[in-house]
Order: sequence, then C-alpha cells, then structure tokens
Amino acid sequence: MSDDSFIREVNEEIRREQAQALWDRFGPALLGLAILIVLGTAAVVGYRYWDESRANRSGDAFSQALKLANDGKSDEALTALDQLRKDGYGAYPLLARMRAATVKADKGDVAAAVKDFDDVAADNAIPQGIRDMARLRAALLLVDSGSFADVSSRVEALTADTNTLRHTAREALGLAAWKEGKTADALKLFDQIASDDGAPRNARQRATLMSELIRGSGNAS
Repeated sequence: MSDDSFIREVNEEIRREQAQALWDRFGPALLGLAILIVLGTAAVVGYRYWDESRANRSGDAFSQALKLANDGKSDEALTALDQLRKDGYGAYPLLARMRAATVKADKGDVAAAVKDFDDVAADNAIPQGIRDMARLRAALLLVDSGSFADVSSRVEALTADTNTLRHTAREALGLAAWKEGKTADALKLFDQIASDDGAPRNARQRATLMSELIRGSGNAS
C-alpha cells in the first residue's frame, strides 16, 4: 500500500469516527427536532383547514339567511340569523346581529330594530367604527318614529368635523330637527353638509334642497 492510500484510509476512518461521534451526541436531538417540525407543520395546516372550514360554514349560513330575507321570508331569516349569532365564527355573529336588526326594521318592528342597534352600539367588545355605524342606523330609524332628542342622543357625537360619518349623522339630526320645528338648528346642519367638500355629492344636493326649502318657507329663524 502506498503512503497516499494509507493516508486516505486513515482520514476516512477518522471522518467516520467523527461523524459517528457527532451522531451519537447530536443525532437524537436532531431527530427530535425534525419530528417537532413535521408535527408543527401538520398542526398549522390542520388549524388552517379547521379555521377555513368554520369560516366557510358560517359564510354559507349567512348567505342563506340573506337569501331568505331577500325572498321575503323574514321570520325564517331571523331564525337563521339568531342561530348564526349564537354559533357563528369570526365576524359572522356580529354581521348576523346587524342584519337581523335590518330585517326587523323591514318588517316594521322599528322598536326591536332600534334596540338591536343600540345593543351593538353599547357593546365595548365591538370595534368603535361598527358601534358608530349601529348608532347611526338606529338614529336613521328614529328620524320618523322618534324625537329629536332620540336622534341626537345617538348621533350628536358623530357630527364632529373629524368623523367620517358626519355627513349622514348631520342629515339625520337635521331631518329630526326640521320635523320637530327646530328650523334654525336644521338649517345650520344642512348648510354644514352643503358646504362640506368632503360630503358625497348626493348628500350635498339633498342638503342644499332642504336649506332652500327651509329658507323658502320663511321659517329659517
């Protein structure tokens, strides 16, 4: 055997011994880590599947409830929405609460609808934007069936210049004021909408029309 062959064999034997020593020392830990990675990946995939399945089921149930409502089957829609409120997943229980209130309003049960919207508005676990929307929906219903005080108690805070709902809130409050003979208050609110460049065009047109109507009636003061 040549010196080169002998040296190669010695080196190979040393590498085998080193590899075996490394495996003896770290192999079980590496194997355990690999198993944990596989199990973790399987758990993540399983959770995602479970999560998507629950969301899909709730989404299908919500779509079915909407179809019932659109078909005029209000009582059946309310039953489906109530069930979704109880056992729905993700945002669907909240959507069910809001939609159920709308169905009740469409049925003519304004008092129950307002109560549902008020309950959402009072729920601190719900994002502020949704709570504000619920306040506004309740106020819009009360423009016809409630008093100026009823409307004001729900949307006065939403009429601030920095609030994104200010245009509709001012319109609801303005209509309630006009209906109750508070023409000066109504005119001020409609003028605010009409002069607000950030207001939707339709809202500005309605506000301008109401301002002209109030001034034309001679009751602007």
